[in-house]
Amino acid sequence: MAEIINMPRLSDTMEEGTVVKWFKKVGDKIIEGDILAEIETDKATMEFESFNEGELLHIGIQEGGTAPVDTLLAIIGKKGEDISSFLSAQNEESVVAKETSDYRDDKPNTIESKTLSMPEGTEVVTMPRLSDTMEEGTVAKWNKKVGDIIKEGDILAEIETDKATMEFESFYQGTLLYIGLKEGKSAPVDSVLAVIGKKGIDVEAALAFHRKDSAPMEPEASEVAASEKIAPKQETVSEVKSNPIAVPSASKFSNNGRIVASPLAKKLASEKGINLHQVHGSGERGRIIKRDIDNFKLTAIVGSKTFVPSGTESVTVIANSQMRKTIAKRLSASKFSAPHYYLGVEFNMDHAIAFREQYNSLPDTKISFNDIVLKASALALKQYPQVNAKWEDNQITQHHHVHIGVAVAVEDGLVVPVVKFTDEQSLPQIGASVKDYAFRARDKKLTPDEMDGSTFTISNLGMFGIQEFTSIINQPNGSILSVGAIVQKPVVKNGAIVVGNTMKLTLACDHRVIDGATGAQFLQLLRGFVENPLTMVL
Repeated sequence: MAEIINMPRLSDTMEEGTVVKWFKKVGDKIIEGDILAEIETDKATMEFESFNEGELLHIGIQEGGTAPVDTLLAIIGKKGEDISSFLSAQNEESVVAKETSDYRDDKPNTIESKTLSMPEGTEVVTMPRLSDTMEEGTVAKWNKKVGDIIKEGDILAEIETDKATMEFESFYQGTLLYIGLKEGKSAPVDSVLAVIGKKGIDVEAALAFHRKDSAPMEPEASEVAASEKIAPKQETVSEVKSNPIAVPSASKFSNNGRIVASPLAKKLASEKGINLHQVHGSGERGRIIKRDIDNFKLTAIVGSKTFVPSGTESVTVIANSQMRKTIAKRLSASKFSAPHYYLGVEFNMDHAIAFREQYNSLPDTKISFNDIVLKASALALKQYPQVNAKWEDNQITQHHHVHIGVAVAVEDGLVVPVVKFTDEQSLPQIGASVKDYAFRARDKKLTPDEMDGSTFTISNLGMFGIQEFTSIINQPNGSILSVGAIVQKPVVKNGAIVVGNTMKLTLACDHRVIDGATGAQFLQLLRGFVENPLTMVL
């Protein structure tokens, strides 16, 4: 008897999956243990193996398609076995579970919902989920236009996600019949991106069937999102010409001879001893406002010319990138959900400076102060898993492995690549990893896996001359360390004032996870490593 294979739940938080690639096609013989497909979850892309034997009779989700957990993925059975009953049962469930409104377009809708069907050989291409945190994408560039012949593997477009701009290739063949999202516009994942099929087919019917079949989304949500008037990602400068401001000297009086002035202007004039009869009003109908009092000079009485601006007002409008939207969403969620508190310390860096000079005197060796801070933090975290922890609804999870995220500034914002098992790496290895990540981050070449899994984060603005600052916790981490610049200043040593080198650090903690005393003890241990770096290598 045929076996129905549903979309599996491959992670504890998985709600839907995307078929990245099929390794088998309809008609292939399947043996237990064969890899059927690659499925992208909310955390990773994983191979999905078969627990059944027989022939692959039906594929329910095409490559690039996304569907909820337990949706029909495939059917395996005996060769020639009738599976129409399975398919009809599945269709009936879909009709009951999914309600849709009539397909709306500029033209009257002539397609009856009960007779909707996908034209043969036609595929609706939707906005793919190209990263684990991607919620919407922007079409940076179309490499094909309507009417072009599409082959499997052709690059259709460049899609900007919240982390990178990636090429999106076609898994289908045919003619590009419809483009649902113009260059520079954004839409949620699974919105209609394009239609590929045979030339001359009814595109309206394909789109109507897709909307009906993709319920329980809000009716036409993908179409609305795709047609919103979102400005292309470019900088534009709009100019507003300002006309010369006429000074209505006589009109500052009302009909009864009373001076017309704002309450604030009257108060300021009284405080400064200014006679309002001598002030020219620049407000509506000559009304005297705060600006007039601030700009008033006694020379105005003797007939000096009133300032008339000759410039223009201008603004720059920059469309929010996917990265900027994600930064705004995640940092706002962190700041408003995690009760932050801050612990500040100042370390003596004299020994660290001498240590680095000696270390860098070795052939082909160069380490930075940032590498020293990363290594010291990793060793301290190993002894304080209470700081190397995260808050969850029903528990606090303490990590006994150390994966430190390093904040890297890029053109559009900020990314946090992760140096995994930092405590096990040498100083040169840490330095090489950070440099490699920073270089590829600026070219948007980091993979999602390289930015996932941090247990603690370090942000260093010392190279910009910033002496002290606080950071927002990079959730789900429970803390983040802010590192300032090394500065020379007078310090007291053995009762004498001498020139010393110090560096300020600030630890931001989630009070739900880390108590103040625990954070302070962690910083004490960190001080020992940073102020005496030899203890890290001996």
